[in-house]
Amino acid sequence: MDERQPSAAVAQLQERVERLLLRHAELQRTNALLSERLQQLEAERDQLRQRLLDATQRIDKLLLRLEQTTSIPGKPETSA
Repeated sequence: MDERQPSAAVAQLQERVERLLLRHAELQRTNALLSERLQQLEAERDQLRQRLLDATQRIDKLLLRLEQTTSIPGKPETSA
């Protein structure tokens, strides 16, 4: 019976190691997917930032043009 206990312990240890290896492989796949998704989100964020910057610049230009047209001398200003 003493001979069976070490082999049972070894079998149990082997099973735990195999489960850990499977879990490790799952975590590696999950990590790869998450890394890929993170890159996609970062690219999307960068595009949105650029679009926001472009829109802000267009609005600033429009405001500047509006200020220039309302401050032309000899032209009556209208109020809403």
